[in-house]
Amino acid sequence: MSRETALRPELRVRGRGALDNATGRYERETRVAVDDGWDLPEEERLLRTEVRIERPRSALSWNRSPDLPFDRSVNPYRGCEHGCVYCFARPSHAWLNLSPGLDFETRLIARPGIGAVLAREIGRKGYAVAPVAIGTNTDPYQPCEATHRVMREVLRVLHDWNHPVAITTKGALITRDLDLLAPMAAAGLVRVGISVTTLDAGLARAMEPRCPAPQSRLEVIRRLSAAGVPVRVMVAPVIPGLTDAELESILAAARAEGAVAASWIMLRLPLEVAPMVRDWLETRLPGRAAKVMARIREVHGGRDYDPQWGRRMRGEGLWSDLIAQRFAKACTHEGLTVPQPPLRTDLFRRPDQPGDQLSLF
Repeated sequence: MSRETALRPELRVRGRGALDNATGRYERETRVAVDDGWDLPEEERLLRTEVRIERPRSALSWNRSPDLPFDRSVNPYRGCEHGCVYCFARPSHAWLNLSPGLDFETRLIARPGIGAVLAREIGRKGYAVAPVAIGTNTDPYQPCEATHRVMREVLRVLHDWNHPVAITTKGALITRDLDLLAPMAAAGLVRVGISVTTLDAGLARAMEPRCPAPQSRLEVIRRLSAAGVPVRVMVAPVIPGLTDAELESILAAARAEGAVAASWIMLRLPLEVAPMVRDWLETRLPGRAAKVMARIREVHGGRDYDPQWGRRMRGEGLWSDLIAQRFAKACTHEGLTVPQPPLRTDLFRRPDQPGDQLSLF
């Protein structure tokens, strides 16, 4: 099946990150929109989000990456309406015969029923409990969660089983689930990472078009912290030559709202993401595009991206070292270096089921 590459001229893409819908790398054919010479006007229409349903057969995804502090994760959604142009997860949409471009942020897949699948998997004999990560690929609190509530379903299972979880998000909708998160936090079962890339609302709107504004994310940090949920501010990704100057300001702002820990990740541009970001820079920030891309290549050994384990998350060289040093100094200054206790695994248990016999002891 062939895919459309160029956008039809009548489509409006207001509030989207990607500028095109380039064919996924697994497709054999492409289509492009061309003028057929008839000069017949098409009715202009807005490119809208479409959410399809997938009935999941599995919930837990496993990895053995030495760069990651977890070995299992859950993805309530495929694709992400936040539309961050730099998102390293965009290439995963090609596995679905969809474009990592606009398809990734407009043709989403929700996975209702994944909670029951997750309960079955963690309830298997021999399951070894360890923290599960959510939000490591696409955001579990993207806008469609308000309707589909798949993340709520997953969190309910983890809450009922006393299963430890680490959540990463940019979404303000996470505060909806404080009724589950607060008691889990009190038991040492949850921590949350809030990603703040920039404090510049205009820049955030351009490169993260459907994410909550930076001030809204700081408010999320405040509300979670006030409820006793430990929050890590994630300066991720750091875009050298564009957002790296804000490193200290982001850490200070997050600490003021109650964040207790911090981390950073260098911008990663795997596969289709590299040309997408190059085009975005040349279109949205033409005066800075060459400098930003030059700096990106400096930290990735002269390439747009270096996938080597141990280097892909931080980069290497002078600029990477400077960012790491500034980050360490700012964390010390803000008091963000206090070690956080590991999430508890000793409370894990199967919840009581209807008809279970009550214990006498």
